[in-house]
Amino acid sequence: MTNQVDESPIKTEEKDMANYGSEEPKINPSDYDCQILLEKTTHQVANDKSFPTDARLIWYIVDGVECMDLTRCNKVSKMFDMYYDRYGKGSVQRIDFGYGSINPKLWGVKPKEQKKRK
Repeated sequence: MTNQVDESPIKTEEKDMANYGSEEPKINPSDYDCQILLEKTTHQVANDKSFPTDARLIWYIVDGVECMDLTRCNKVSKMFDMYYDRYGKGSVQRIDFGYGSINPKLWGVKPKEQKKRK
């Protein structure tokens, strides 16, 4: 009655160590109370009135390329913290207001279907 040791956990640890540091850090925007609406977009796409008024444009640099996101967050400092933790020191260039005109309470709400009266 001997138990044999399975070697598969060791292989998975070696596999994890081989990929360590090679992929982008996993940061969940909901941990920062943020919501990314458009990621790595252009200014023409983000210049849309159908987004909420509390959405903000944030410019940041990744691997020498300037990118722009449209993000909602209740505090700008939390938005900055999320991008700082995700991309590192010196990556966030500027944060500006978005162009949306929809009330944040009403954004994404679908109207109820009206039943026809008899």
